[in-house]
Amino acid sequence: MFPGNTADPTAFTAAVAAVRDRFGLPELTLVGDRGMVTSARIAALRELGGLGWVTALRAPTVAALAAADGPLQLSLFDQVNLAEISHPDYPGERLVACRNPALADERARKRQALLAATETALDKIAAAVAAGRLADAGRIGVRVGKVIGRYKMAKHFHLDIAAGRFTYHRNTAAIDAEAALDGIYVLRTSVSADRLDAAAVVRIYKSLAAVERDFRSLKTIDLDLRPIRHYTEKRVRAHVFLCMLAAYLLWQLRRSLAPLTFTDETPPERTDPVGPARRSAAAARKASRRRRDDGQPIHDFRSLLRHLGTLTRNELRFPHLPDAPPIEQLTIPTPSQRRAFELLAQPVPLRLT
Repeated sequence: MFPGNTADPTAFTAAVAAVRDRFGLPELTLVGDRGMVTSARIAALRELGGLGWVTALRAPTVAALAAADGPLQLSLFDQVNLAEISHPDYPGERLVACRNPALADERARKRQALLAATETALDKIAAAVAAGRLADAGRIGVRVGKVIGRYKMAKHFHLDIAAGRFTYHRNTAAIDAEAALDGIYVLRTSVSADRLDAAAVVRIYKSLAAVERDFRSLKTIDLDLRPIRHYTEKRVRAHVFLCMLAAYLLWQLRRSLAPLTFTDETPPERTDPVGPARRSAAAARKASRRRRDDGQPIHDFRSLLRHLGTLTRNELRFPHLPDAPPIEQLTIPTPSQRRAFELLAQPVPLRLT
């Protein structure tokens, strides 16, 4: 944790050094996305020494590598979906180029949807200009800018704005150039091939998905780490520490209660690190039947917690017998509730202590 006015580069290098020194690690490899492990931060890691990295290149850099004389050519993926390349701009590093067909299809779909939505909005502006309801060039530009900014499609359109005139058409060259790189991403790492082969680099980078999921849960979905309504350092640290403990508890619960949820308990080993993950036959059966082999329903994690919340202890009092002691009664656990406590290796509690 750092004070609120600490710049990201300072926090980044200090945190990495603290982890290495605290746990006495002679070597440490940091895995981060392209927004966290940037070229500037890699330079800082080099200065610290003893630190490696696995990260990804930004889209403009990938496009530069795919230029006519660049090492990233589509022919690399004729037979395989990943290949190692090199470039003098990355001395002592390895570049692993990957192409995911499923990701390519999804990006193409999203781009077409955004282009269509942008054109629909621009058509309304063009109609208003043609009808004379919108004539000032500045006002036309403002409205067009809002549309382009909303869908982030400026690079894919040619715009012609003047007083009383507005036309547009697609920039097909830019669209085709981007489409050619759909599904392609490039990882960069300082780890040698004898320690991590190309497939392992991809697998390790993809493991960030689990970290990102847990941080989403920590910050917004389950635990609401922010906003922090404390003003002293000690209380802020205590707040964050409790949230981290709760996040760890959630992680343990998700793993332990997996047989009651749609979680894949035995995911098959990935033979293709670039392609989409596959579910095991048992997980597919759970998803299709939505019931366990014993006939009990399968839950997602949240609905399972809600179901466990129906296991309550009620205190019964008798108004016509004021001297009679209250009677405590536990609702009868359902089979799913009993199984949940068995998986946690805990008895159903008779009372909270």
